[in-house]
Amino acid sequence: METEQERQATGAQGTTGGDGELHIERLMLASGSPRRADILRAAGWPFDICAPDIDESRRPQEDAVAYVERLALAKAKAGAALNPSRVVLGADTIVLVKSEILGKPRDEDDARRMLRLLSGRYHEVITGIALVRRGAPERGAGNERVGHERTSVRFASMSEDEIEWYLKTGEAMDKAGAYAIQGQAARFIEEIKGDYLNVVGLPVRLLYKLLQE
Repeated sequence: METEQERQATGAQGTTGGDGELHIERLMLASGSPRRADILRAAGWPFDICAPDIDESRRPQEDAVAYVERLALAKAKAGAALNPSRVVLGADTIVLVKSEILGKPRDEDDARRMLRLLSGRYHEVITGIALVRRGAPERGAGNERVGHERTSVRFASMSEDEIEWYLKTGEAMDKAGAYAIQGQAARFIEEIKGDYLNVVGLPVRLLYKLLQE
């Protein structure tokens, strides 16, 4: 019978053992995002963390989906270079509003500008995720899976006072689009179409699907 270590090494993701439990492989999360770590914990997903440093600059004429998928794959590959025997997860999230890609704000003025753009409008949250394994050929060397998830979100109209209040909470500064749907920005969310966890930063259903592949 396979041991748990052997099951992890051979990549038996989403398989049911003789004990009736669903066994999923322990991931290496190539991200320093506490939100993604919280999502994996809440989903009962075993993982470790590494946070490789990559260039997140957008290329000329690169569209939103190509951008997030490229960054997710770059993070996963950088993590896999440091952890060649592991399945490494990379992810990147952006907000798309009026054809403009919003990442993390540079400063408070940039966050203010983003919130004004979002106010009273729908926007899309797009997360790219990538899975990479480097290792011995019999263990699936060079395997890569990349995908993305889209969620549509409608913001209520925000007054200037509400924008200034939200900026003072400090939530805006390290979030794509300058807001945290799971935090105090929740009071301004009127509608969501799609995966809520995608807006937080990690679409778990898509992750599970890619692992099964």
